Formats: sequence, structure tokens, C-alpha cells
Amino acid sequence: MKQTSYVFSVLLVLIFTASQLNGKTFLPKTEKNYIFFIHNKFLEENPDQTFTEKYNVTVDYKGIVNSFRKDGFVVFSEKRNPKTNEHQYARKIVAQIDSLISKGVQPNHITVVGTSKGGYIAQFVSTFAKNPDLNFVFIGSFQDEDIARIPDINFCGNVLAIYEKSDIFGVSAIKRKQTSKLKINRFKEIELNTGLKHGFLYIASDKWIKPCKLWAKRNYNLN
Repeated sequence: MKQTSYVFSVLLVLIFTASQLNGKTFLPKTEKNYIFFIHNKFLEENPDQTFTEKYNVTVDYKGIVNSFRKDGFVVFSEKRNPKTNEHQYARKIVAQIDSLISKGVQPNHITVVGTSKGGYIAQFVSTFAKNPDLNFVFIGSFQDEDIARIPDINFCGNVLAIYEKSDIFGVSAIKRKQTSKLKINRFKEIELNTGLKHGFLYIASDKWIKPCKLWAKRNYNLN
């Protein structure tokens, strides 16, 4: 955790040094867009590029991150340790987001994208940050039983939920929207039909990555 915080701090210094003059911060005319990508549980326990027979796909974490970076996003992401605590990790992300905002980054230029377990962590980030201007994409990370099983999650912000029709581990999150007590500026859902079950989020597919990019660039109509 300490090493990760150090790397994040170094990245912030590199990003903002160019905009410092006489101790004052001057944001560039065209502000960058920032993505926090939080991966699934499988990657906590297995190396990147692992083939999973269960879904007949090869995990491509690097490809996902690189896809965002190739489109000009500043991406913060790391391969987590096994059995990472969702609450603790989410609070770490919130602290990093607060650091960006304190440097002058507009909240709607910050997007938290989470897949599967990472999606649940992203939901806790939304809950803890309580900032309705942040962007969130929750992917394959809601089941109806979550309302009773995880009652302390409250959506907040500009929320996009993506789920796969053949995936039993992800369905429409409209029920969570309805029970959330925090401000939701926007809420939209996409149902995919790839036939890959939960494996759809293991790969660098534009089916779900493209909507994430549009959402992160504040194209909330996704077109």
C-alpha cells in the first residue's frame, strides 16, 4: 500500500509540475481526463494473460489499461493483492481523488471504472466520496440480493452501469439506484449480449470500454 501511494504521489507531481509557476497552480486550457480502473477478483489471484477455461477467455488487464491510455486518459490502476479489503481500498481511492481535486482537477473529469469485485469497490468509492459530480462506471457488479447483503452502498454521482445478459453475476442495478440516499446526477444502464457470461469483462472489448470512454469524457448520451 505504501509503495502504491508513493507511485501515485510521483504521478501527481509529474502531472502538475508543468502547470506550476511561482507557487501557483495554473490548469491547462484543455484539462486532462482521469480514470481510476479497478479490476476484478480473478486478477487478484492470477497473473495477467491467464487463460480461464470457465469463460474460455484470456485475461487482458494490460490491454484494458492501454486502451484507455491510447485515448489520452491519465490512468491510475494497479494489480491488487489477493483478498484485498473493499472498504479499505475504496477509502484509498477516495483519498487519491481528493488529492486530484485539491490540485484543481474538476470532479467531472475524474471517472472510476470497476469490473466485478472492482465494481463493488467503485460503488464504495461512490458511497464514501459523496461527490455528485464524479463519474462512475460499474461493470458486472450488481445482483438483486445486494440490497439486503450490502445495505451500506449508496450510489452518488454520474453513474453508468454495464452488465451482460448471459452473466448471472451482473444484472440491472436500477434497484440500487432506487434505494440510494445520495445525489445521483445521472444514471444510465447498458445491457450487453456477447454470450461470454462473466468473461466479457476479462478482455479489452470495445463493447464495454467504448461506453466507459464516452462517459469519462462527459458524453452522457453515449453517442
